[in-house]
This record gives sequence, structure tokens and C-alpha cells, in this order.
Amino acid sequence: MEMKRRLMTAMMIAMSMGMMNAQTVQKQVVEEGGTGPFKSEVVGDASCPGFTVYRPQNLKEVVAKHGALPVIVYANGACFNHNVEMRLLLSEVASHGYVAAAIGPYDEADVMAQWRGVLKAAYPETKGEVVMANGEKIMPLTPEELKARQEEQAKQRATEAKKGKKQPAAPQFSTYPKMLLEVLDWLTEQNAAAGSEYYHCLDLDHVAAMGQSCGGAQVLAVAYDPRLKTCVMLNTGIGDMEMMGASKESLKNLHQPMFYMIGGPADIAYANAQKDYERIADHIPVVMLNSKDGHSGTYYEKHGGNYAKAVVKWLDWQLKGQVGQSALFLDDEYLKMKFPEWQGVRKNF
Repeated sequence: MEMKRRLMTAMMIAMSMGMMNAQTVQKQVVEEGGTGPFKSEVVGDASCPGFTVYRPQNLKEVVAKHGALPVIVYANGACFNHNVEMRLLLSEVASHGYVAAAIGPYDEADVMAQWRGVLKAAYPETKGEVVMANGEKIMPLTPEELKARQEEQAKQRATEAKKGKKQPAAPQFSTYPKMLLEVLDWLTEQNAAAGSEYYHCLDLDHVAAMGQSCGGAQVLAVAYDPRLKTCVMLNTGIGDMEMMGASKESLKNLHQPMFYMIGGPADIAYANAQKDYERIADHIPVVMLNSKDGHSGTYYEKHGGNYAKAVVKWLDWQLKGQVGQSALFLDDEYLKMKFPEWQGVRKNF
């Protein structure tokens, strides 16, 4: 009887562990899987429904040939609970040999159908036109169009005020910073669980946290975690704000190299990013690159555009030890050759 009870207990534990294992239930390939050596895929997992995973296809085969892959945890712009806006960039990064877990459930929505109006208004005049990944051209608003839009919005607010309508309340965020650490915990468990799709596939000694805009505040809020070996800050900066549990005090918790990719003076995060750069302590290596792409970067362009190229180079340097990739960040002449309109600063290297 005792033997039977033990056997039943063991079976229940095994079943429980099996249900905890990663289980792909949805997947898609974006832009033919990226330009990297490992074609990527976007995955929805039943055991981690609040997140989306970007990874190389045939993960086990890739790892068998090239070893365990570094990990990225990602937080979205506006702290949204979806990562569609960054789908092109994350798919491209994954194709270079990374496993990225992004806040937000799997979503098959066409990224090109998202936020066209926002995109048109957000790209600065200096950018000229944007050729999206589907070939569609988006022209930024002219100064006249922008002024007309602002005037129309002001009239609308005035009309609503006369009618006694209340201004909309501040948005309620459905995500929080520790989600980045929670999904890292999940990946750690999966890496150790025999039978998991990720069993011994992840290099958890080399983990990056990455966030765009509000997502960058979420990164800063958890940057104290010793598992995070570098942070990638896209169109973001905390400055004198307090957001998502992060403030300028969070900069004191940094212990890893930092990379800020900012869209120049047209980027609403520009001033805050400059303050962050100045305030980061003298023992923390930090690089800031500025383009002329404004707050929306190049995320809608083919394979995530030039922002994706810069992110891959940083990660290859910081997480894979490919020192040759450091030239973009440390050599002004190389930066000028690759991206003539970009400017870069660095300290503490």
C-alpha cells in the first residue's frame, strides 16, 4: 500500500512538472525569419501566456551546433501589454542567435496595420519619408499639418470643457516592472526542466534587459538584479520623472554597461536621456547614440531598420564577447562611416 501511494505521488509530481514545461501553441515567422544566420520565429506558449517569445527556429539543433543562447527580456513602449510594435526588431535580433521574451501575450495582428496615425505624427521632419517593411511609404506631418492638428485638438478640448466633460484619466497600466524578472524566472525554470523546449538551451549568465519609452522605465526599476548583464534603453530616459517605480535614484542601482539609442532632439525622451547619461556613475560604462528618427525609431522599417542593427551589435559585444562589434560604439570614424547622420558619446570605458 505504501509503495502504491509513493508511486501515485511520483506520477502526480511528474504530471505537474510536465504541465509546467514550455508548450508552444502558436507560432509565426516574420519577414522570412530575419537576416541573421538563424531564421527566427514568434512563439506563444501555453505555460507562459502573458509573454511572447522570439527565438531561432529549430532551437535544439541551433544550440547543439552553437551552444546555449543569450537571453533578452523586453518591456514595451507606453508600458503596453502587447509587443506588436517591436515585432520586426525582436524577430531580427532573434535571428542572430538570441531568445527574447517580451511582455504581452502572443498576437498575430499585422504590425504594419498598427498605429499609422501615431507613426505619421511621431516621425520627425528630418527623416523625410519612412519606407515600411511592406513597402508602404509614410511621410511625416508637415509643419502646417502638425499645426492644424494641434489647433483642432485644442478646439476639441475647449468644446469638451464647455460641455463640462472631464478630461480623460491617466491611462491605467496593465504591466509592471517585475514582469521582466518573472519571465526570466520562467526561462530559468524551463532551462533546468528536462523535457522542456528550452532545456539546456539558454545561456543565463548572459542576460540583457531592453525597453522602449515607458518600457525603459520598467528596465531601470529592475536593473538592480545581478542577473542582468546589460541594459538597452530605446527612446527612453527617466530624467526627473518618477514612473513605474523608477526615478533618477534608480540610476544608482546600475551595475552593468548601458546602451541608450535615442532619436535625437525630435525624440520626446531626448532631454531625459541626456540627464541620465550625465548622472550615471563614473564606474558604469555607458554609450548613447542619437539618430534623427524621433521617438518611433526605425521599428516599422524592414527588419527593424538601423535600430535593430545597432541593438544586435551591442548584444553581440556585451553578451557574446564579440569585441569587433564594439567599433560602432567606441570609434567615431566607424560610426560616421556606417551611419553618417548619427552622433555618439560614451564614458567610463
